[in-house]
Amino acid sequence: MKKIIPFVSGCDEDATKLWLEHLQEQISEYQVILFENLTQEEKLSANIAIVANPNPKDIAQLKNLKWIQSLWAGVEKLLQELPQACFKIVRMTDPQLAKTMAESVLAWSLYIHKDMPLYLKQQKQRLWKQHVEVLPEERNILILGLGKLGKKSAEKLKENGFNVSGWARSKKSIDRVNTYYGNEGLNEALIKADIVVCLLPLTNETRNLLNKEKLDLLHKKASIINFARGAIIDYKCLLEKLDKKELSHAVLDVFDVEPLPSNSSLWENENITILPHISAPTNMKSASKIASKNICEYFEKGIIPDFVDTKKGY
Repeated sequence: MKKIIPFVSGCDEDATKLWLEHLQEQISEYQVILFENLTQEEKLSANIAIVANPNPKDIAQLKNLKWIQSLWAGVEKLLQELPQACFKIVRMTDPQLAKTMAESVLAWSLYIHKDMPLYLKQQKQRLWKQHVEVLPEERNILILGLGKLGKKSAEKLKENGFNVSGWARSKKSIDRVNTYYGNEGLNEALIKADIVVCLLPLTNETRNLLNKEKLDLLHKKASIINFARGAIIDYKCLLEKLDKKELSHAVLDVFDVEPLPSNSSLWENENITILPHISAPTNMKSASKIASKNICEYFEKGIIPDFVDTKKGY
C-alpha cells in the first residue's frame, strides 16, 4: 500500500483539482489525497503534508507532522496563522518563479519607462502628443529585496540596458548592480530612484517600510511597482502623493485584502495601474516536480528541505 500524502487546499474547486492531478502525476510513488477525504487514522499517521492556502484548523488535525510543503513562495500567512507550529514550513523555491517574476518586472518597468500610462490618458482625451523618451541607461531602477527573485529581476533589467540598483536589509553583492543596505542605504537609494520595484518578503522589519518618510524621499517623477505584499507600502500616503502629483505612477499587484474590494479608492485613481496578483503565479507543473523531489528525498534519505526561519519570516 502506498504511503499517503495529505493535500490541504483552500483554493477553489477547479484549482484544487488541477493541483491534485499535477501532484499525483509527479509523486507517483505515493498517494496524494485531499484532506477532506482522509480517514482519522490517515490524518494521525501523516508526517508530511502539501498545502495551498490551508485552513489552520485542518492543519491542526494532522498532529504528527514533521514538515509541510507550501506550494507558494510567500509564507507570511502560514506563519501568522500557525505561530506555535512544531513542524517545519518549506516554502516553494522554484527557478521558474524567479524567471516569471523577472519577466513581469521587465514588462511593467517598460510600461512606465515607455510612458504608457501617459499615452493611455491621452487616448481617452483624444490627444495626439508625442513626448521625449529617455534611454534605458538614463532610467534608474531600484529593486527592494535581493533574494532569488530580486537578483533575477536585476539581471533581466541589466540585460535590457537599464541602470539598476538594489537594496536589502543586509549587505549583498550582484555583478554590475549598485547595492545598498540598512536604513541609510535605503534613504540614499530612494533619492536616486526613478522606478522602485518592491520584491521584499513581508516581515516585522519590512511592514510599512515605505511609509511617508520614505516616500517623501522620491522625486515627483518617480514611480512604484509593488509585486511583494501590500502591507510593505503605506497605500494611503501613496494615494495622497499621487493625487498631489508628488509621484508619477504606481503599479500595484498586491493588497491587504484580495480581491481588492470594488469600493476601494485605489480603483479610481488614473495614476494607479491595478493588477489581480499576477506578477509571478506558481507554475503547477514545475512546482509539483519540486514538491515531488523534496518529498521523495525525505522518505528515501530523511532529508528535510531548507525550511523557513520563523524569526526572519522567510
